[in-house]
Amino acid sequence: MSEDQGEDLLALAEGLLDLLAQRGWCLGTAESLTGGMVGAAITAVPGASVSYMGGVIGYSGSAKAALLGVSTALLEQRGAVSAEVAEAMAEGCRERLNVQVGLATTGIAGPASDDRGTPVGTVFVACAAPGGHRVERLLLDGDRRHIRVLSTLAALRLAIRLLETTAPGVDETT
Repeated sequence: MSEDQGEDLLALAEGLLDLLAQRGWCLGTAESLTGGMVGAAITAVPGASVSYMGGVIGYSGSAKAALLGVSTALLEQRGAVSAEVAEAMAEGCRERLNVQVGLATTGIAGPASDDRGTPVGTVFVACAAPGGHRVERLLLDGDRRHIRVLSTLAALRLAIRLLETTAPGVDETT
């Protein structure tokens, strides 16, 4: 990770935590290919515990099902690297961690594709919050480390964009 990327991660994490604090909301993370990098970026910010409740690393399909409640049928039909699974991970994170905002990552960091032939660099990031959900598909280039860093940056940016368009005061239970 370059020094600029490290600074970007910290700035994005600070921005996300500020948005959460303004709303009185809490965040949880559900990570697969990033393996805790999103949570690490967030917890690098002093005082993160006010809004960050924790994270789940659901690396395998069975962990996604057991820890995040992702349907095994969905995993079989769509594969672990899909928009639908990313969204289910974000929703499962909200439910399991009892938070308003769930942020999820799933994808193929390489060096090889998965058993479905999904290309290396295919990533889905998802954010679920009261009043809205977003999922983005990324097609990234680079080695495993680079893809994971870019995925972490993309997840933080997605959460910020969603919260910036979700008005404070939206029903927290949706």
